[in-house]
Amino acid sequence: MENSNSISLSITTSQLMEYVFCPRFTYFEYVLNIPQNEGNRFKVEKGRTVHEIVRKQNPDYLRKKLGVIDKKSDVYLSSSSGIRGIVDEILFLEDGSASPLDYKYAEYKGKIFKTYRYQLIFYAKLIKDNYDVSVNKGFVVYTRSKNKMIELEIKEKDFDELEKIIGGINEVICGNHYPGPTSVKRRCPDCCYKNICESVI
Repeated sequence: MENSNSISLSITTSQLMEYVFCPRFTYFEYVLNIPQNEGNRFKVEKGRTVHEIVRKQNPDYLRKKLGVIDKKSDVYLSSSSGIRGIVDEILFLEDGSASPLDYKYAEYKGKIFKTYRYQLIFYAKLIKDNYDVSVNKGFVVYTRSKNKMIELEIKEKDFDELEKIIGGINEVICGNHYPGPTSVKRRCPDCCYKNICESVI
C-alpha cells in the first residue's frame, strides 16, 4: 500500500459501495477503465425520479419520534480522511449527537445489505468529521415498503472497518492492485464484468 498513501484520492459513496460489492469491480472500472453497464449492476436502483418525489413528500413523523431538533437535506460533505459524498439527510438529535438518514427506492427484506450498512457508516464519518459531533446510529428509509425506517447502531469499530476499506480502495486504484473476488458467489451472475473476471472462489 505504499503507493496508495502517496497519491491523493477522494473516494465517493459509489466507489465505496462498488468495492464492498466486489473489489474486482473497482479494479475493472477504475484501473482498467472498462465502463460498467448500470443496467446489469447489482440490481441498480431504478426509478430515481420516484425516489426524489417520495423523499420530498416524506412525512415528519418519521423524525419526531427520534428526537430530531434540526435537519439538513442533500448536504455535500468532504473529509480530510479522503472521502466525499452527498448525505440525503443529517439529523441533529436532542442528545447532542447527529445521524445520517438515507432513502432507498427499495423494499425492506428483513436485513440491511452490507453495501447499505457501509454507506451509512461512510456518511456517519463525513458528519463526524465536519460537525465535530458524536454519530452513534444511522437510518435507512425503504420507500417501497411504505417508508419503513430501520435504525443501525454505529460503533467505533465500524469506523475502523471503514478505514480499512478506504485503504483497500486506495490500494486497488492507486497501487494498481488486482484484488481477489467477492466471497459471495450469488453476486457474480448479475455483475457486468462477469465475462472478463476469472471469479474462482
